Amino acid sequence: MLDKIFTETTDKMHKTVDTVTRELGTVRTGKASSHLLDMVRVEAYGTTMPINQVATVSAPEPRLVVVQAFDKSTVGDIVKGIQKADLGLNPSVDGALIRLAIPALNEERRKDLVKQCKHIVEEGRVAIRNIRRDANEHIKKALKDKKISEDEEVNALIDTQKYTDTYISQLDQLLVVKEKEVMEV
Repeated sequence: MLDKIFTETTDKMHKTVDTVTRELGTVRTGKASSHLLDMVRVEAYGTTMPINQVATVSAPEPRLVVVQAFDKSTVGDIVKGIQKADLGLNPSVDGALIRLAIPALNEERRKDLVKQCKHIVEEGRVAIRNIRRDANEHIKKALKDKKISEDEEVNALIDTQKYTDTYISQLDQLLVVKEKEVMEV
């Protein structure tokens, strides 16, 4: 009974950390990254889809992201998607190739990006705390249904808190790394 609760709890917490990691990867830093466009959605072929389904994204140079459209007819749609994403990038089109020069960030923009990163991580912390709350409710319900003893309940609640602390510290580490990356000139 408790093993199932712990397995589900740690699995959900791990997925939350993965999600936050992906979201932090989309936050723009001073250098180019192919993950910068992960959240860009493109309206093509009558539907909205992620950019990686209509083009290849690469970062051949530290200050350049290149988007190679699979189909030349979708280049305009890809450009519109990049502009709608509001990343502060100006696409330049060359046939089926779209170049995005990554400008250097000023100090004020860097601080704004750090705030954005902190907000993303805080949402992750809240999600992990909600997962802990759900696990604690399941544990208390198991006690009420007499499936576990009071001692098992106490130990299970302590273990749940340990998992919570572990995953929140992982989020804090992600924030420290990303903050350093953003503030690096």
